[in-house]
Amino acid sequence: MAITALCRICEPIAFMSIFPYVYHMVKDFNITNDESKISMYAGWVTSSFTLAEFLAGFLWGRLSDKIGRKPVLLTGMGGTGLSVILFGFAPSLPVALLARALGGILNGNMGVLQTTVGELVTVKEHQPRAYTVMPIVWCIGSIVGPMIGGTLAKPVDWIPTVFQPGSIWDRFPYLLPNLFSAMCVFFGLAVGFLFLEETHAEKKYRRDRGVELGRYLTSRLFGKNSCFRRRLRRGKNGEDQPLLGETDESLPGYRTADGSPELTSVEGPIMQKPLDLESTGEMVEAQSEKPERTFTKPIIFIIINYGLLAFHTMTLDSLLPVFLSTEPTGTHDSWSLPFKFADGFGYDTRTVGIILSIQGLYSMISTSFFFPRITGRLGALRLFQIISMSYPLLYFATPYFVLLPSSLRMAGVYILIIWKCTLATMAYPSNAILLINSAPSTLMLGTINGVAASIASLCRAMGPIVSGYLYTIGLRAGYCGMVWWFTAFVTIGASFLSFGITEPRGRFDGKEEIEEPVPAAGHSATTTDAVEPVAAGPTIAINLATRTTQRD
Repeated sequence: MAITALCRICEPIAFMSIFPYVYHMVKDFNITNDESKISMYAGWVTSSFTLAEFLAGFLWGRLSDKIGRKPVLLTGMGGTGLSVILFGFAPSLPVALLARALGGILNGNMGVLQTTVGELVTVKEHQPRAYTVMPIVWCIGSIVGPMIGGTLAKPVDWIPTVFQPGSIWDRFPYLLPNLFSAMCVFFGLAVGFLFLEETHAEKKYRRDRGVELGRYLTSRLFGKNSCFRRRLRRGKNGEDQPLLGETDESLPGYRTADGSPELTSVEGPIMQKPLDLESTGEMVEAQSEKPERTFTKPIIFIIINYGLLAFHTMTLDSLLPVFLSTEPTGTHDSWSLPFKFADGFGYDTRTVGIILSIQGLYSMISTSFFFPRITGRLGALRLFQIISMSYPLLYFATPYFVLLPSSLRMAGVYILIIWKCTLATMAYPSNAILLINSAPSTLMLGTINGVAASIASLCRAMGPIVSGYLYTIGLRAGYCGMVWWFTAFVTIGASFLSFGITEPRGRFDGKEEIEEPVPAAGHSATTTDAVEPVAAGPTIAINLATRTTQRD
């Protein structure tokens, strides 16, 4: 999970870094003198990535089921790096759109990453904590990305002694933040190639020369007599037993076929024979039967709700920086409250970048502390339904924050940020848990998450386009709240649909059905038990004692 997080963090940095300056970048292209159209073109730039991701997301997910997760993830990171470099050199709107679309076509990592996390988690109780890792990583990227984008954009204006007028930084004023994003992407690409291990149930037994090279470099870097190497040796010799290491006696409830060839795993593949580490290098691929139907009714319903969630949250994410950057009109005579008014905050790129960075910081706090605890009490399904019912009020209230006095506007912006981040950090992980738990087989997770990612990408692409168009019309007509109220009606429909979601018995629930009672005195327990009941301390002691006695 740590290596996966290091690979993931580069993408939100690259994706979020454009938001503080995209409005000003489109304005500098000089394609229109109408200020109201700039927001529409900025929405096109944002949507070109997600629209292209929609076209390719399903293909990348299905490809990951055939060749493995790691090659697809590395390809996606390479595509992101190429995209941000081209975007930094974009001299016009068509080139900027092409660069963003290229990144979306080559990047199918959103669904594949969800699949990777789903394959790493083998215990249902670990899901609330495990599914906060990637959102936390995204939050960190949301802090760094806008800060870098807002600070490094137009460097000639704020450090003319270093970035001189007439230089390449003057010709391409948005190149510097994109170069920084590219460096982060290629760092993640190197980490993934050297240390990321395959998680596909069948492909993970194949030889990985990248991981072999990473282990060789690590051993050379730390040396044989280093503290790191001594700890590894102690773990193998049994002096310091790792909690979930490759020991002969695994904890009850954690025994799978991966740890012992004699055991039969409930969810994982069944190995036909033990792995021979002394062989010529050919690894045994696991065999597993695939269910006849991949997209069941519960999965389809969860994907629909995921798409609606992506639509309205992307509308808010893409339109909020534009709303913050829109210059105040100064003409209040035509206003007719409570609905007819048109205004903006008029913040510069640096201020918008700071606001978005604070948004990412709070999102990380909310994801880390609030989501696991609330999910443990309410469950993923009930929490998702409550969040869906809370969204309409948020969108209806958003445009009214611009009516606050100038002394209270910034405080109002941060209240809006906290409100929206709290809902988003709860909704996305809940939906992901519901989708993973409904999958009939781990061998189909790539295809299922690929389709979900494609649908979400299409909705994310449509969100900025529709919102940018409605925002432009609203400013012309004097109703800046038009787009927000339209989104509120969308979320009302989504909240009704959320009550159609059912949480079927999935692969984790299948374990509970075959759990056996605690062996009575004199009753034998064999070593072929797939899963033992995880109960209180005395029960565990009895099971371990019985197992040890038989082995002796």
